[in-house]
Amino acid sequence: MQTEIYTDTYEIIAFYKFVHIDDCDTFAPELKQQMLDRDILGTILLADEGINGTICGLPESIAEIKEIMQAHEGLEDLPYKSSFAPAHVFNRAKVKVKPSLISIGVDADPNKHVGEYVKPTDWNALISDPEVVLIDTRNDYEFYAGTFEGAVDPDIKRFRDFPEFVMNNYDPKVHKKVAMFCTGGIRCERSTAWALDQGFENVYHLQGGILKYIEEIPAEESMWKGDCYVFDERVGVNHDLAPSEDAKFCPGCGHALTTKLRCAPEYIAGKQCTFCPNG
Repeated sequence: MQTEIYTDTYEIIAFYKFVHIDDCDTFAPELKQQMLDRDILGTILLADEGINGTICGLPESIAEIKEIMQAHEGLEDLPYKSSFAPAHVFNRAKVKVKPSLISIGVDADPNKHVGEYVKPTDWNALISDPEVVLIDTRNDYEFYAGTFEGAVDPDIKRFRDFPEFVMNNYDPKVHKKVAMFCTGGIRCERSTAWALDQGFENVYHLQGGILKYIEEIPAEESMWKGDCYVFDERVGVNHDLAPSEDAKFCPGCGHALTTKLRCAPEYIAGKQCTFCPNG
């Protein structure tokens, strides 16, 4: 476990679980009111297949909302990843009911099967194996902020493009070991389920994602390089899970880089954004 050196006022928790939830339409407004009552901001997604969210509030309020969610049937063991910031990192409280928690554009059911979970403490050994193909499942701007040593960049703008990248570059008959990772783990539930459906035999993914890895693995032992992009006002967090200044601004013009700007067609990671003279 890393030494705690960043303990500001507000706690941010990220969480997800694939589990059947049959009362989304009633649970959603109840959960939103509980957030509003405690000045908790952020987004929670509910679907028949489970829950996914990242929210921020005072630690005592976060502790209360954890208890509320874990009191719901099926969420008793809902896992969390925590980090801290000096102020709110979201602007609104949102609880949405969706058809699915995250889409990869094709059928892939994590409740059917997923890749083998690899604990952060075992991840370095796995990705050091020369037979393992290590694929970053995130978008290009996330990859640019930071990634693992030796990871492949799919160079995609959206997760739905990931299957096409894999099928154009890898063969289940040739690439026998494939490891995948993402920010908190949820994308890999879909991507590894899909990879198994395509015939890839040995598929692995980082349990708890990048956030859990940098929480548990000391910086001096880490194979993570750079910052971890997050979808809130912090933009990126460093290996101490503290907000990173380096991930926030365009190196071309210095403009603050929101997720929307990173998705713009003019954006080129590390070079320019919409506000640059050539953007």
